[in-house]
Amino acid sequence: MERPRILIVGGGFAGLECARRLERKLSPSEAEISLVTPFSYQLYLPLLPHVAAGVLTPQSVAVSLRRSLRRTHIVPGGAIGVDPASKVCVIRKITDEVVAQKYDYLVLAPGSVTRTFDIPGLTDYARGMKTLAEAAYVRDHVIAQLDLASASLDQKERESRLQFVVVGGGYAGTETAACLQRLTTAATHRYPRLDARQIKWHLIDIAPKLMPELGDPLGEAALEVLRERGIEVSLGVSVAEVGAETVKFTDGRVLPCRTLIWTAGVAASPLIGTLDAETVRGRLAVTAEMRVPQFEDMFALGDAAAVPDLAKGDGAVCPPTAQHSARQGRAVADNVIASLRQQPLEPYYHKDLGLVVDLGGKDAVSKPLGVELRGVPAQLVARGYHLMAMRTNAAKFRVGANWLLNATAGDDFVRTGFLARQPARLRDFEYTDAYLTKDQVRAHAQSLLAKG
Repeated sequence: MERPRILIVGGGFAGLECARRLERKLSPSEAEISLVTPFSYQLYLPLLPHVAAGVLTPQSVAVSLRRSLRRTHIVPGGAIGVDPASKVCVIRKITDEVVAQKYDYLVLAPGSVTRTFDIPGLTDYARGMKTLAEAAYVRDHVIAQLDLASASLDQKERESRLQFVVVGGGYAGTETAACLQRLTTAATHRYPRLDARQIKWHLIDIAPKLMPELGDPLGEAALEVLRERGIEVSLGVSVAEVGAETVKFTDGRVLPCRTLIWTAGVAASPLIGTLDAETVRGRLAVTAEMRVPQFEDMFALGDAAAVPDLAKGDGAVCPPTAQHSARQGRAVADNVIASLRQQPLEPYYHKDLGLVVDLGGKDAVSKPLGVELRGVPAQLVARGYHLMAMRTNAAKFRVGANWLLNATAGDDFVRTGFLARQPARLRDFEYTDAYLTKDQVRAHAQSLLAKG
């Protein structure tokens, strides 16, 4: 008999953990495991701000899938549509070739993309912090602004190049603003023509509080650290319009600025829109066992799925965090195996272990198991957690070595020239316009299957 085909979409925390567990618990004769991902690594997303600041190299947060997986077939591409009726996933390979992949069991873990709004100029001029390429680009761009400002004699040009805006007061935005502000502050020692007082960072968020999930005391502590460093934090404010050289806020202020970093939340992968399935705020509605109830042998998890949070109850769903995604990956693998062996499925249950926010240097706020920490103890917890969460020993060593090197040798202000002369639009980095419509998916599935 032909082996059942298990297809996993997405090589992030959820997808990788699912594949690893399936490899461990299933014999090669029980099932064929395939993983669809455009990149051959699992991105350790929480440390992207450190990559943007140059504290870590890009390779150190890109955990090789081939180090972690032994017999999973890796398909280099992205899923752009699913036809549950014929059990076909339509895949665009990295060569742009479109192929159809049959499956018996489908695990959807495509993750999320940067959430945007209908703000004039946003998609043309904003930079994201969702992918490794975006983090590398942001670093190059920020250093380029320092180089150009140092070389310019035009006061207005200098002012616009030395003002930086980060939108989003969550973990990603707060850490990005904190880490990059440290970088530009350190740069003043290497740029004698720049006045440190001209370099200004702004962190804005429409919410009334910074990182409300941390609670008021730690949120206020983080806010105090940022303001002591000179970062202007504006709450209850958003962006009204973005231009090539200006940013207009909803409170009427217009700043001369050529750098806007957008971290105002995430949305489920557009792949979810190719399915005729119920959603919860854009995320695929699933049962506590992470089954998609409308379709046979389909599971969904991670950022793209609204997994019930049984630990909180009251209809809550799990937040889109790495902590939940990794654990859901292992739990859904167990349920796929149970389904394969016709055994009962188990609901996902996990109580959040806490939160860590690394503000760079000795500054951090953390809440492990409900214990509030700040300063050096919080930083030790934050970095210890990240090291433990890294999947391979090689990745742990690279991150630890990079931290040590940066702490002892300081920052370097080197531009790689990455995409220096191309527009850096969000859709180009995150491929949000690559997906098919529902009708296109069905047409592709049928035509590709007919070809054999």
